[in-house]
Amino acid sequence: MSGTLSRRIGLFQATAINMSQMCGIGPFVTIPLMVAAFGGPQAIIGWIAGAVLALVDGLVWAELGASLPGAGGSYVYLREAFQYRSGRLMPFLFVWTAMLFIPLIMSTGVVGFVQYLGFLWPEMTKTQGDLVGLATVVAVVLLLWRKVDRIAKLATAMWGVMIVAVAAVLTASYSRFSATRAFTWPAHAVELTHGQFWLGFAAGLTIGIYDYLGYNTTAYLGAEVKQPGKVLPRSIGYSILGIMVIYLLLQIGVLGAINWQDMLDKNSVASQSVASAVLKLAWGTRVADVVTVLILVTAFASVLTGLLGGSRVPYDAARDRVFFRSYAKLHARHEFPVLGLLTMGAVTAVGFLIGRHTDLNTLINLLTTVMVIVQAFAQILAVTVLRRRQPDLPRPYRMWLYPVPGIVAAIGWLVVYGYADRNAPGYHPIEWSLAWVAAGVLAFLIWSKVERVWPFGPQEIREEYLEADVQSARV
Repeated sequence: MSGTLSRRIGLFQATAINMSQMCGIGPFVTIPLMVAAFGGPQAIIGWIAGAVLALVDGLVWAELGASLPGAGGSYVYLREAFQYRSGRLMPFLFVWTAMLFIPLIMSTGVVGFVQYLGFLWPEMTKTQGDLVGLATVVAVVLLLWRKVDRIAKLATAMWGVMIVAVAAVLTASYSRFSATRAFTWPAHAVELTHGQFWLGFAAGLTIGIYDYLGYNTTAYLGAEVKQPGKVLPRSIGYSILGIMVIYLLLQIGVLGAINWQDMLDKNSVASQSVASAVLKLAWGTRVADVVTVLILVTAFASVLTGLLGGSRVPYDAARDRVFFRSYAKLHARHEFPVLGLLTMGAVTAVGFLIGRHTDLNTLINLLTTVMVIVQAFAQILAVTVLRRRQPDLPRPYRMWLYPVPGIVAAIGWLVVYGYADRNAPGYHPIEWSLAWVAAGVLAFLIWSKVERVWPFGPQEIREEYLEADVQSARV
């Protein structure tokens, strides 16, 4: 049946959902990748760069989410901003790409889950790992088969587990911390005139922003957030700042506990399960096993919250007849988008298998290029378009220092996009992203011809949130 979503998510739950999605397994598997990118403990630069990009891009999400709090996040923002010149093209392209890049992000979490499970199950074969990963995806979908308020409580509990796991790793790291290990950088580690440094910086920024992704999860749940004008901006800001502190402490702590050269050996425990390696050195195997279980729960929570938000993306589009209408149907009892959840789960499973049989870096680059070209760049532009086209739109939150954060975010995303091909040789992520968008444009033209909308029909301008504000003012 069709219906409307209920506003049940408060500030604490929203922040917990964002942080659970952001942290997940990400830093536990990418700390060695970050060290490899920079070639030493100066890898801390990558985490700082990722935090800066997340913060400035988070301001874009905060303004758009507070003023346009609908289900689907970017879909709503692009629909409202670009309808004046290109009809429904941009929201259609976003849904087209989001059905790919959101579950691909979640699939990296499942890859990390299986990777860390290898610490507890060293005899696990490749096939067994594949089966475990697929079973994990199925379990996530089954847990999301319920009302959103119950999921929010579950996410909050898992957020608590994440905090305990991170605290344990931090305590273990700093119990055997060596400032010499952590802060002795190789000679010429930072040479701003050397091309190799900037290549490492681009790689670190890509890894860093991947680990911060998720600060926008509650924006996808905008129609289910209480007082979205206040809650959405605050949940985004609080989650980024909180995770930034966690990541910096983790990176410094791990570097002080383990020789960074060990993380470059692909056959070592430190390169595969660095947190578990630290725990084992500090407190022995039994404690390491227990905390590794908590890390696995954290990874599971990240996939859970990511698919929770992602499953809402096609819902609003389908209600607007910009996507297949069956995606507008909600579960009769639990009020969640059934087909959106099932589709996202299926693509996550496929992405997991791809990641397992290539490598994590390749998967990260494939998903970021697709995301950047349609979502990141377009949303930065959408803030300016909406300020000009809908100046009277209520904006409970306005971007600080506008338009500087948007410009800085655009430069950061451009670096990430441009570096992708170099970091995934043989896979050509940029070419694939352009091909995917071109296929989306073709699909849009076919769809618009069938539906007889622009450019094959009259152009429709519907300023939904501006009109809703006018109507409420009259009442």
